Amino acid sequence: MRPTSEDFPSHMQCEAIAEHICRIKAEEFDFASLPADSLIIAADTIVWAQNSYIGKPTGRDDAIRMLSKLSGRKHTVATGICLRTATAEKIFSAITDVYFRPLLPGEIEFYVDTFKPYDKAGAYAIQEWIGYIGIERIDGCYYNVMGLPVQKLIAELKAFTGV
Repeated sequence: MRPTSEDFPSHMQCEAIAEHICRIKAEEFDFASLPADSLIIAADTIVWAQNSYIGKPTGRDDAIRMLSKLSGRKHTVATGICLRTATAEKIFSAITDVYFRPLLPGEIEFYVDTFKPYDKAGAYAIQEWIGYIGIERIDGCYYNVMGLPVQKLIAELKAFTGV
């Protein structure tokens, strides 16, 4: 499977972006080549801060810039999930607010240089060192910040499949 475009219309905000991208990911699958009872679960997690989208960093300087922007502030993590079969589709999202304490420049540089979070939305992973020392609190699902709101996914799967 080829990498999926993470482009979105400029008018979209927060969870609408995550839902749009997860739908694009799910549409990449060709049900004609899959077993008839296949179920696709596609997800995408984004960071929304100060009324703007923060994606994955392009390198060290961008990761430092992103974490500096998040330092001492609240941001929102949104995960969009698409459940898709050959005949039905359900898209939903989960939202978690994350509060970083003010981070020192040396802490940000240490994290970026040690953990290289270049494949992470917002340039961090809550389950890594920066989460331990930098996150004061969250409002919402911890697993959503990790990238998949498992409890919500299970509830939605049960409703979608009738199981």
